[in-house]
Amino acid sequence: MTARPLPSWRDTAARRSILTFVAGVTDPDHEAFVPPAERVAVFDNDGTLWCEQPLVQGAFILQRFAALARSDPSLRLRQPWKAAFENDTSWIQEAGAKHYNGDDADMKLLLDATLKAFRDVDVEAFTSDVEAFFAAGRHPVYGCPYPDVAYLPMVELLGFLEDMGFTTYICSGGGRDFMRPVTQATYGVPPERVIGSAPEMIFRADDGGAHVIRQSSIDIFDEGPGKPIQIWDRVGRRPILAGGNANGDIPMFQFTALQERPSLCLLLRHDDDEREVGYDTGAERVQAAADEHGWTVLSMKNDWERVFAFEAESG
Repeated sequence: MTARPLPSWRDTAARRSILTFVAGVTDPDHEAFVPPAERVAVFDNDGTLWCEQPLVQGAFILQRFAALARSDPSLRLRQPWKAAFENDTSWIQEAGAKHYNGDDADMKLLLDATLKAFRDVDVEAFTSDVEAFFAAGRHPVYGCPYPDVAYLPMVELLGFLEDMGFTTYICSGGGRDFMRPVTQATYGVPPERVIGSAPEMIFRADDGGAHVIRQSSIDIFDEGPGKPIQIWDRVGRRPILAGGNANGDIPMFQFTALQERPSLCLLLRHDDDEREVGYDTGAERVQAAADEHGWTVLSMKNDWERVFAFEAESG
């Protein structure tokens, strides 16, 4: 007997819209059929594929800032090092919320400090630091390893799409090289299909070896209009399915929806304040756009039987 697709999803209109869309684009006899090579699906990461309050990458960055502040007391009075030294995760969350609503002052401060914090670090050394963080770190709310705060229904959706001939990509405002070490094990998405923000790099070869090294200037800021640009740059195809949760995902949704081929845009709403965190901050404009354009809204509260894999199954 064939297993029920998307088992952690309730039998709601949202789940049915996904199944109907996938059935149409994968059926050669259906008018909506799309050849496998053109079945590209793109997903935001933070707040779409895993929990973003607090930000997982934020914890990694604050860990680095705290180490710098311990070695340089003058940093302890300045943001964002002050927040890191005092273990104040609210500052970085507020910086993100301000960014989604058009105020980038704190985000620019955070981005500049982050770039400088990892300046002159070899990419393999950076990967090792990320792997050590994921191996030792625990989520401050759920007490589990950070990768375990991936949303089970979205992991199921990624696997289902792959089974149906889609190629899935992550397209996130988060750091590309922060996500790459864990996306295969967490989502089944290999590192070469991870699109994200990244610093400029230089190549250096000497008697000690050949290295690609991070610099302190930004090369890619994969947010807002940057998302469709990077999708085209990295994929060379327009997606037919996109998933996101925030105002910064609007251009990615537009790039997906405004085409002649069938398309599906999935907007995840954080409306479950019991199993996760209920909030609309930073998603006000995308929710209005979803209503206007008929994009499919996913309710974490109503559409998902389970949010995380570590939850006990009901029944």
